[in-house]
Amino acid sequence: MARRSHNSAPTQPLGGTEWRAFGLLLPYLLEYKWRVAAALVFLTAAKVANVGVPLVMKEVVDGLDAKTAVVAVPAALLAIYGLLRFSTTLFAELRDVVFVRVTQRAIRRVALGVFRHLHRLSLRFHLERQTGGMTRDIERGTRGISTLLSYLLFSIIPVIIEFTLVGAVLLKKFDWRFAAITFGAVAVYLTFTVLVTEWRMEIRRRANELDSSANTRAVDSLLNYETVKYFGNEEFEARRYDENLFKYENAAVQNEASLGLLNIGQALIIAGAVTALMFLAAQGVVAKAFTLGDLVLVNGLLIQLYIPLNFLGMVYREIKQALIDMDRMFRLLGAHREIEDKPGAAELPSGPAAVEFRDVDFNYEPARRILHRVSFAIPAGRRVAVVGHSGSGKSTLARLLYRFYDASGGAILVNGVDIRDMQQQSLRAAIGIVPQDTVLFNDSVRYNIHYGRPDASEADVVEAARAAHIHDFIQSLPAGYETMVGERGLKLSGGEKQRVAIARALLKDPRILIFDEATSALDSKSEKAIQAELERISKGRTTLVVAHRLSTVMDADQILVLAQGRIFERGSHRELLAAGGEYARMWALQQQAAAAEETLERVKTA
Repeated sequence: MARRSHNSAPTQPLGGTEWRAFGLLLPYLLEYKWRVAAALVFLTAAKVANVGVPLVMKEVVDGLDAKTAVVAVPAALLAIYGLLRFSTTLFAELRDVVFVRVTQRAIRRVALGVFRHLHRLSLRFHLERQTGGMTRDIERGTRGISTLLSYLLFSIIPVIIEFTLVGAVLLKKFDWRFAAITFGAVAVYLTFTVLVTEWRMEIRRRANELDSSANTRAVDSLLNYETVKYFGNEEFEARRYDENLFKYENAAVQNEASLGLLNIGQALIIAGAVTALMFLAAQGVVAKAFTLGDLVLVNGLLIQLYIPLNFLGMVYREIKQALIDMDRMFRLLGAHREIEDKPGAAELPSGPAAVEFRDVDFNYEPARRILHRVSFAIPAGRRVAVVGHSGSGKSTLARLLYRFYDASGGAILVNGVDIRDMQQQSLRAAIGIVPQDTVLFNDSVRYNIHYGRPDASEADVVEAARAAHIHDFIQSLPAGYETMVGERGLKLSGGEKQRVAIARALLKDPRILIFDEATSALDSKSEKAIQAELERISKGRTTLVVAHRLSTVMDADQILVLAQGRIFERGSHRELLAAGGEYARMWALQQQAAAAEETLERVKTA
């Protein structure tokens, strides 16, 4: 009978693609073909020993003479019986020990392949994908590999072997009716189990969805506790939660009832077959055609044959779910790599690097143009700033230079070579970036700075922290450089996170620097302190500065004013102020805001 389980049911039928999992796993099985062969040998030995137990028991029973049994028990047969019982477990455990390396290596290799592939995919893929769902796909897919291999080797193949052995014994020891009833019952059992399990999967799927819905409703309400209180909607929320619970209650009752039906049907089929076979055996004993041991043999064979069938519904469901989960994971491997190196792509030569944007057009979507024929050059070792309002396309320039995306039109060149003709790894190794939204790993401060160049020395890490004006702050922490920054760096303030990001970029020692609103999270005092350092470290490096605060780019060699994806003005700070255009207007507004902020500070401290 089916084991009662709370495992999720498959949420979709098997299509043609899910079966490809067998072909994709085949290379991993062939890699350890001797282990697989040994596991199959142990498996067969375990099943032979298992089927041998009833055969020996028959001989024991037949060898018990009522007159001499008290003093002449067939000790040798009983010893063999015990040995076979032990051998069944021994070979089964040896099978597990031998095969576990195959399963774990397959999981490791597939998971690593998917992980590497995901890092090769474009930024667009990751922005459009739900990361939580993607990691769940990988987790379920790798677990599915273990499930599929385990059930195939330890459930399906053993049942086939046992069926074959039992059929051979029945045909050899008894007449055709025994085999016909046994395998006829098995066919009915399999058909009934598969049909009912398919029906139950839909019920279980609906129950799972309703359970998730109720849980989501409860969590959402509790997360918005204050809003619920503001409007006095406690009873409203309780009613909505109870509606979901009521639906789940009905689905859970139906699921349990369907499981009961499956168990009853399976028990009825088995009981009918066993009764019919025992009736035939008993008739043979009465007619002196069979011995009492034959009756014991038939009973023992049937019990051992039908025990694994009790788990068939669970095995069928788990294998189906494993195939679906693995297919989802393998689909990630089939995801298109939007940004790929061309065959024979060259490395970026060493030395200073000059950057040029030549008539660059870009759109994230066909109907949404971001950049329109943008052209500018950053000579090697020079500093160019791009300013403009939010949404003007400033940060897109940094993403295109880093080749997170390819330009829709025009070209971006480094030392006169189109970056699409370069190896991505070589290009990105030459660029250091401090992004506007700094995200840190949930690890120590040292780890996050060290990430800029994993082979850097401790002295290099400290030097980078000093240059970013964060060393003294780190030293003031109880754990110093071993201080954990928390998930996404949330234990640090915005300014502290930004300083760590600056230190990380400095440690990389890049030829091209990109500051994408690098001081946006800092107050005015901190900004001035770091600004001098940024100017110092950018000396001799080709630098692109994306900024909103114009005070941070006054000393740039050239300033570009970007608006609606087009360059409206370009020149030095003095030239743009003298021109009296958009830059001059933005400067005046920001100076007024700064003066007002300074006046407010003086009032507070007075």
